[in-house]
Amino acid sequence: MAVYTEVSDEELDAFVNSYDVGSLTSYKGIAEGVENSNFLVQTTTGPYILTLYEKRVNPNDLPFFLGLKEHLSERGLNCPTPLRNKEGKALGHLAGRPAAMVTFLEGMWVRRPTVQHCEQLGVAMARMHQAGEDFELRRENALSVPGWRPLYAMCSDRADTVEPGLKAEIAAELDFFENNWPKNLPEGIIHADLFPDNVFFLRNELSGLIDFYFACNDLLAYDIAICINAWCFEPDDMFNVTKTRALLKGYQSVRKLTQAEYDALPLLARGAALRFLLTRLYDWLNVPEGAQVTPKDPVEYLKKLRFHRSIRSAADYGIEG
Repeated sequence: MAVYTEVSDEELDAFVNSYDVGSLTSYKGIAEGVENSNFLVQTTTGPYILTLYEKRVNPNDLPFFLGLKEHLSERGLNCPTPLRNKEGKALGHLAGRPAAMVTFLEGMWVRRPTVQHCEQLGVAMARMHQAGEDFELRRENALSVPGWRPLYAMCSDRADTVEPGLKAEIAAELDFFENNWPKNLPEGIIHADLFPDNVFFLRNELSGLIDFYFACNDLLAYDIAICINAWCFEPDDMFNVTKTRALLKGYQSVRKLTQAEYDALPLLARGAALRFLLTRLYDWLNVPEGAQVTPKDPVEYLKKLRFHRSIRSAADYGIEG
């Protein structure tokens, strides 16, 4: 979440009045994240989240994102549910951007996830995968292997300013993954961005998942690999096998991994590290002027990439199939 587009009081008041949510009483920008402009909107009926979709979001994807959240909510997954305005539409326009309002999800994200948090995450992720099985819309993952090289091309010339030799190192990784990415693994709807700030807890119990704007159809185990990177490394960049075991235990209490998925985890985790290295590198080098957002350090994911590159099998992580 972030704020890239400023909205006038008059524009916002008119937009809120197009919904049956009472009158606007206050609002404030939410400065976290990197993708869209987000506001916490308070009305006489309660709090809501307003999102303005910025240029990096394809407007053609919005029916998928909003429809998916409605679908998951209907199947019992706790996530922000899109509101429909007085015309019955979930999507509107505000300040020259596509915009939507969603329900407010109680809870907070945890800065230092524990083993118990990781296990609950695994359970929620598996339930999300199951709940998405009958979702009819489809969206390919624009940030899977075919999308990595074009992204790299937009920042390769300055990559070495972040880390000497980074340009060549990423190029070698791209060559590797274009020839070795796993195939024929179970696929379905994945979140693709389940970082700690997209998972809310209330009194140490997981209260819901947010920010589905990278959701897509892809390998289910790739979602797990993303979470291993995001949840199972400590601030000093050390890998925490206990958290990884807990995450997998929680996941497999709902959906059992196939042996092929288990065997592919090191490669998927290495690929996930490269994907976030690339997007962080691009954002680090291309912060929009005046944006109320702090880009995240790409070197964190370079270190994770190098760690996964040293792993030869899932057993080397200390986890069992």
